[in-house]
Amino acid sequence: MIRENQLQYLKEEFSKINRELSEKQLEQFVIYYEMLVEKNKVMNLTAITEFEEVVQKHFVDSIMLSENFIKDGESLIDVGTGAGFPGIPLKIVYPNLQVVLLDSLNKRVKFLNEVIGELGLEKIEAIHSRAEDGGRNPKLREQFTYAVSRAVANLATLSEYCMPFVKVGGAFISYKSGKIEEELSNAEGAIKKLGGKIKDKVLFELPDSDMSRSLIAIEKVEKIKSKYPRKAGLPSKEPLN
Repeated sequence: MIRENQLQYLKEEFSKINRELSEKQLEQFVIYYEMLVEKNKVMNLTAITEFEEVVQKHFVDSIMLSENFIKDGESLIDVGTGAGFPGIPLKIVYPNLQVVLLDSLNKRVKFLNEVIGELGLEKIEAIHSRAEDGGRNPKLREQFTYAVSRAVANLATLSEYCMPFVKVGGAFISYKSGKIEEELSNAEGAIKKLGGKIKDKVLFELPDSDMSRSLIAIEKVEKIKSKYPRKAGLPSKEPLN
């Protein structure tokens, strides 16, 4: 009965953002939730564990307005993915998306690979690497249509982490809490140095809440200079300006 209620709740919440999920997709989200809270007992993945909150603040938040930026069948890297947000929800909703989940903690990467296997997801892998090292790896550098990140860092730092992965013509999509006009303004110089330009920004509130969110799309307009990303630690200690 609990499972049926969860499936129904998921269906209703996604319908609020005009998403109709298949039974398989709904089931995948429930299994992902179960694995998340079980693993969370032994390692810190999320402070949010109640089903309704996870659906709203992790699942719906990862997908909302993604159709503005993401086209199924393209390639995507989720930088600093943590427990798999937004990468795994995006993969569930866009099954033909080619996805790499990048994280610096091997324990999280092992968990993500368990989730991938349990959900039967294809064309997705989790890789253990710091963003700065991954951005210099020829197998990853400028190989993706999209880089996404919900990691907590200022936009200048995140841009240096993420822009090296994006192909020219692709975009880095930053998930942010609240309003970010000042942060966006402060990051403009860094974005230009990294071969990007601000393409779009969308401010919205999660359904049935007063939680404001921002999605920032930064287009890659030219190849990134070889000196970026700088060595590990520098992007966060000394953000570009």
